[in-house]
Amino acid sequence: MDPQNESLFDAQALEAPAALAAALAPPAAPGHFDELRGAATPQDASRPGAPSSQPAPLYEASSVPPAAPAAGHDDDADRREQVPLAPAWADFFEHLGPGGFDDLPRRAVSLERQIRDNGVTYNVYADADGPQRPWSLDLFPLIVSSESWAQIEAGVQQRVRVLDRVMADVYGPQQLLAEGLLPPALVQGHPGYLRAMHGVRPPGDTWLHIAAFDLARGPDGNWWVVSQRTQAPSGLGYLLENRLAIARQFPLAFENLQVQRVAATYNAMMEGLQRMCPAGQPPHIALLTPGPYNETYFEHAYLARYLGITLVEGSDLTVRDQRLYLKTLQGLRPVHGLVKRLDDQYLDPLELRPDSTLGVPGLLQAIRAGNVLVANMPGSAFLESPALLGFLPALARRLIGEKLRLPALPTWWCGERAAMEAVLPQLADCAIKSTYPDIDSHTSFDAVLGHHMGRRELDEWAGRIVRQGEAHTVQSYLPLSQMPTWTQDLGRGHIAQRSVLLRVFAVSDGPRSWRVLPGGLARLAGRDAQIASMQRGGSSADVWVRTEGEVDRTTLLQPHATPASLARHRAPVTSRAAENMFWLGRYTERAENAVRLARLTIDLLGGENHSARALLIWLHRLALRNALVPPEVPSLPKSRRVFERALIAEMGNVDKGGSVGYSLRCIRQAAAAVRERLSQDHWNQIVRAETDFLRHGAEQADENSEGGYATGTALRLLESASSALSAMTGAQTDRMTRDDAWRLLSIGRHIERLGFLSSALAAGFETGSVHEVSGFEAMVALFDSTITFHARYQQRRDVATLVDLLVLDGDNPRSLAWVAQTLRKRIAKLAGSAPDKLTALSYDLPDPDSWTLEGLCDPGLDQRYPALVQLFAACETAAYRVSDAIGTRYFTLTSESLRSVGA
Repeated sequence: MDPQNESLFDAQALEAPAALAAALAPPAAPGHFDELRGAATPQDASRPGAPSSQPAPLYEASSVPPAAPAAGHDDDADRREQVPLAPAWADFFEHLGPGGFDDLPRRAVSLERQIRDNGVTYNVYADADGPQRPWSLDLFPLIVSSESWAQIEAGVQQRVRVLDRVMADVYGPQQLLAEGLLPPALVQGHPGYLRAMHGVRPPGDTWLHIAAFDLARGPDGNWWVVSQRTQAPSGLGYLLENRLAIARQFPLAFENLQVQRVAATYNAMMEGLQRMCPAGQPPHIALLTPGPYNETYFEHAYLARYLGITLVEGSDLTVRDQRLYLKTLQGLRPVHGLVKRLDDQYLDPLELRPDSTLGVPGLLQAIRAGNVLVANMPGSAFLESPALLGFLPALARRLIGEKLRLPALPTWWCGERAAMEAVLPQLADCAIKSTYPDIDSHTSFDAVLGHHMGRRELDEWAGRIVRQGEAHTVQSYLPLSQMPTWTQDLGRGHIAQRSVLLRVFAVSDGPRSWRVLPGGLARLAGRDAQIASMQRGGSSADVWVRTEGEVDRTTLLQPHATPASLARHRAPVTSRAAENMFWLGRYTERAENAVRLARLTIDLLGGENHSARALLIWLHRLALRNALVPPEVPSLPKSRRVFERALIAEMGNVDKGGSVGYSLRCIRQAAAAVRERLSQDHWNQIVRAETDFLRHGAEQADENSEGGYATGTALRLLESASSALSAMTGAQTDRMTRDDAWRLLSIGRHIERLGFLSSALAAGFETGSVHEVSGFEAMVALFDSTITFHARYQQRRDVATLVDLLVLDGDNPRSLAWVAQTLRKRIAKLAGSAPDKLTALSYDLPDPDSWTLEGLCDPGLDQRYPALVQLFAACETAAYRVSDAIGTRYFTLTSESLRSVGA
């Protein structure tokens, strides 16, 4: 840390926190509005090392504070002394609470831990370290005064009214096109314009229910619109998480600054959607997500949980008779409203992109029939074109008879010759943007900054603009305002200035009525980045809007709960979630079986039992059946060493089913699809188990490539995986609600267990290994019953004792009787049967009550125990037959399976 700042920290006891903040914080870059001091930093190009007087481009992080100048010449210090903090920021620092500045490093660490523990992530597809990373949140909030907010609120509310009426006209009478107020190329020529929506009249005559506006504050202190988002605006969920996290770090400041709460706006949005839904009391509303691999999936799950609505993917929904239904375990359930977080082009593969697997076939047909409300209505993509900003002032006068209160940055659409000729000489001072952004076509491109291009590049862009004018939009620069951020990359702590964009949300609270959420999502440019983007290493900040009046303390926790309100927060179990829970259970059990079998095999091969031929044949057969070794590996009796090498080498193979690594990966993938149903601890266990096993496995592979052969390392790796799987089993058994999703998870586990144990017993009797001491002990160990067996039967090792414990014992969770009986009861419970009543599917499993020790232990004429072998085969066959039946009945919902399983 700078020695000067170090001394300032030491002098904290002698200075007020606000004065200390003013001394510690560098000013904003010259020409930028300084949020901390409430004024623009004057241009000063005369000072050596000062930034250029050229205005910083939009999104540019020209905010990296210069290094401290030499002693005796500190212009920054002079400027800090001359300009006091803005009143709001002075209040904030005066109310830091106990510890003051000295406590900021601890709070920063606490915030980082809170984000990590809550599992707040933002997926980055190009991230080399993996698809997920923790959400980046700065310690300081952006504070907006009540006067500034009044300007923003009025302007945003007016703009969403205009955009809604533009959309109503474009998909209705199209008078704006006829009068020349909107160029056809920006509407009908836009790939996001949906002709299938023409003539549709949405519920409540409202097209837009959620709209986002990206705002920037200029050097004059006024706010300007940079862009607008209407298809599927992101941020409403992260905004909530930011608020909860930062308010917890600064409770005293949050209360004393009179920060307006946001819950009332979310509540109004939900009430408005419910009133406008076409049918259903109470209406069923769902949030449509692309799935767990979407960059903002955490937000989708978080928002759905907060609002009490069902989180669904396209495969969860189906259209029947022009109505939308949710596929649940109880059958089809009507859906009356849909909050979509999916771009329009993927919504309906029948009428839009035919290769989309994310949407719902027939959805547009249900929308046209007026049977479902969609927020926002499909077809709004053309409103996101930056070119539209230049036409909105005239459209506002025409549609609502008002002048826009919140200006947008000067924007020129180069499809108009006059605009193109006017802006070409100014390219060096502008940003060049695609007229059709985020569209899969050759006309879409990333925005470029003229300030960063040489003359040759500018000439090349000018040529492109002349050749394809309508595909290019030019927007003027704006030196973004800068806010203080807390960084700990320089010693004990450091206040730095970062350029900031503010995303503000307007949500509908009734037919053609909107309110602006008091707050927003602030996005900060990175230290060395040029763009304030989360995808490019930016961060976020909470937004505190101060109010002069009373703080609205509305909460979504209703004081007088009704059956309807409670039902709203009891989401149904979708078929997709049920299927993933089912396979989560199966893969967890499969991984445990693979780990136990691999450990047992390696232990036995390293002992003195490898001369027992029947035992080796049994181990080889089980390893092949469970895909622990490749089929081409020589049989175990022939080449014990080669077999052991192959077994260890295959443990971390994630490309072939059956290996431990493959099963752990499948566990993580199935869990990711039902992430919203798992506790954070459970999810962390799953991720950590896969990561640790594959990382250590890769290290072991490196050792083997150098000639080393680490059998001991493999055993330690399997032991670690076994402990991790035990923790997962504990989380699934003791920490999950016993709903139908959990029952399917449990059924999946026990189907897998029944099949594995039946096949292991069958192989033991077929090979004769159970008739030898080593094979007998190995069978008991595989069933994890060694201690129980020896405590109960001492040194007896005969078929009767084996059958009694591993087949008939109703108290042993790894006996066939216990597993079969548990499966029968849970399948009946899943089908909604009365207590102690079974269903037809339950009867497909063998009934343990009919099994007897005498009948099963009859060796037969050939001493092969035919009754036992027949039972093992029946159990294994029934397990997988029941698995297929469950998939047909609960996951695919085919027409043949819509009747009750118990019928």
